[in-house]
Amino acid sequence: MAATGARIEALVARHLDGAGNPVAGAMRYALAGGKCLRGFLVVESAALHGIGADAALPAAAAIECIHAYSLVHDDLPAMDDDHLRRGRPTVHRAWDEATAILAGDALQALAFELLAGADTPNALRLIATLARGAGVRGMVGGQAMDIAAEGAEVPLTLDEITRLQAGKTGALITWAAAAGARMAGADDRALVAYGDALGLAFQIADDLLDVEGDAAAAGKALRKDAAAGKATFVSLLGPAGARARAQALADAARLALLPYGNITDKLSELARFAITRKN
Repeated sequence: MAATGARIEALVARHLDGAGNPVAGAMRYALAGGKCLRGFLVVESAALHGIGADAALPAAAAIECIHAYSLVHDDLPAMDDDHLRRGRPTVHRAWDEATAILAGDALQALAFELLAGADTPNALRLIATLARGAGVRGMVGGQAMDIAAEGAEVPLTLDEITRLQAGKTGALITWAAAAGARMAGADDRALVAYGDALGLAFQIADDLLDVEGDAAAAGKALRKDAAAGKATFVSLLGPAGARARAQALADAARLALLPYGNITDKLSELARFAITRKN
């Protein structure tokens, strides 16, 4: 993941070369220091279909740009009002709110520029599915549900939280997992199932980290969900129940890879990593 992240940052830097304004610097800052799980998923799912890392890199960079934009905007005072992200000041603290908003907007635009200009098979399918996954039927829709749930008189049910997080967190992870099949024009159902399970497992691990994690290791403020009155997988299932649900989802993600035989070691390991990470 670290190697993929370094290649993505270099690709974005080349695209931003000559853009001499603070927004470009804020964009690079927002991309740096992340796990690059989504970009790594794109590269590995492409490899399952005989597509090399060079050809997959623009799509990997695109999903990381969308993810980074979502974090920049999510951290703003009008949203979660976070001051720390990846162990550093959030973009609106390091620059200002206007620059952060523009950097997020520009990262979203850059994602589609990267896909449109890539020498990638079936680029139009990638563009259309990413637009859907990032929009009101996916990530943004999940974020809207999350905001509406804060301080609600009636907490969300488990089914409602699952639907919320399948959009807010899961939609981009599923897109990344299925990207390789879509580039190849292949059946994407196995990788969609893998991504769906992985995305929810990843979110449950986040909920557990918010309750049990170390803020220094996580690189962000913790214990915020309870303070905001949010129902989470942990608040409804308890830590032990949430951990068991995450493990079951990780197992389901690995089982979804069975049609690919014995060439999915990295994706199988990623399912384990998703529920054992510390940040």
